[in-house]
Amino acid sequence: MEIPVKVGDVLKGEIKDLSHEGKGILKVDNFTLFVEGGLIGDIAEVGVINVKKRFGLGKVLNIIEPSKDRINSKCNISNICGGCQFQELQYIKQLQWKKNKVKMDLVKIGGISQVEVNDTLGMEDPLRYRNNVQIPVGFQDNKVVLGFYEKGSYEIANMNKCIIQPEIGDKTAEIIKNWMEKYNIKAYNKVSKKGILRHIGIRTNKDNKAMLILVTAVDKLPYEKELIDMLISNLKDIESIYQNINKMNTSVTYGRSFKKLYGKDKLIDWIGDYRFYISPNSFFQVNRIQSKVLYDKVVEYLDLRKEDTVFDLYCGIGTISLYLAYKAKKVYGVEIIKEAILDAKENAKLNNISNVEFIEGKSEEIFPRLMKKGVKGNKVVLDPPRKGCEKEVLETIIEMVPEKVVYVSCNSTTMARDVAFLVENGYKVEEVQPVDMFPMTSHVECVVLIERG
Repeated sequence: MEIPVKVGDVLKGEIKDLSHEGKGILKVDNFTLFVEGGLIGDIAEVGVINVKKRFGLGKVLNIIEPSKDRINSKCNISNICGGCQFQELQYIKQLQWKKNKVKMDLVKIGGISQVEVNDTLGMEDPLRYRNNVQIPVGFQDNKVVLGFYEKGSYEIANMNKCIIQPEIGDKTAEIIKNWMEKYNIKAYNKVSKKGILRHIGIRTNKDNKAMLILVTAVDKLPYEKELIDMLISNLKDIESIYQNINKMNTSVTYGRSFKKLYGKDKLIDWIGDYRFYISPNSFFQVNRIQSKVLYDKVVEYLDLRKEDTVFDLYCGIGTISLYLAYKAKKVYGVEIIKEAILDAKENAKLNNISNVEFIEGKSEEIFPRLMKKGVKGNKVVLDPPRKGCEKEVLETIIEMVPEKVVYVSCNSTTMARDVAFLVENGYKVEEVQPVDMFPMTSHVECVVLIERG
């Protein structure tokens, strides 16, 4: 097929759909252009910025006639910041699109069409929800800049506030920026490999208490005391300040070494009635309000009884495990990250829960090993990272034959692949519930109920 466009072309057309990444889709003689900034129904002028054999990339230059679903963004840099894709899309339409995304992944990737996908469970207020952010730090035009990366770039979109994080995060970033300017603290430059500050991590709990993590390329943070004084004198809700040392020249945000500079060792946060210790590098859902919605659905789907033994694989700091324990006989939580398992054990003590056993190791190794030792569960929860489950985990489920499997996914593409494997081996998808954990973005969480066919 002859490619009908070239870089530099300016086209006029209607955006007909959205990609998995939230980009608009414009068709030119059956050739697909993924368009940054386009929404379904927009009639726009689009500039072609890259062309490949099977698709092209473009960006909206001018909206001739806006989509009926387009709204004014409450973020003043949403047109350049890559953090959110849907600031200008009506929230109800975001929820509808996410439901359809999950449904289409199940059909196209999993070959599963006869399944009930419920309406996406959204938020009453879809702003200021994110309790964990990592903000890049840079230097542009001789000025310090803090903000998320621009769309499709490693240039920083300089921001004064971020409306999906709590306001204490905005104030913390402003103070750090002032400290850098006052004491001439240089941002780290990956090209020259010089500079000090790389990222700012900010974790907040339900009471808007904050943990700050300063990611540096050096061992000693200059003017450390001055920064601490500036922060605690202006923000009474700073609970702790950590330095993370990351000398690697990679895109990984945190290095292995954390050093406490001020305050408490950990933050305590809540999901429903349960308390959790949060360490600087703990995995904890970024949206505690929707986490309760998500976990309540997991409990509902499992239909727990007092004689049930449950495996919670990829358990993190034990959030789901502890949520299940009060209704089950026994819960085994498996997680590869040592620090997370230590936190999980502390969280069990914090909540006075004794019928959970947390095991450090790879799920694909620990799960089969436990089964061979005769430890069997009649129900399984899977909450893997974005890459999905390892095949050994799925094969062990097939061999163990639990009556219910509940799959919690932050990536419906890999979820559909994994679920298809279970379906091919005797299981059936009963119901799917999308949950909007990440409003204003193209990401969607979902819970899948799978039972023996």
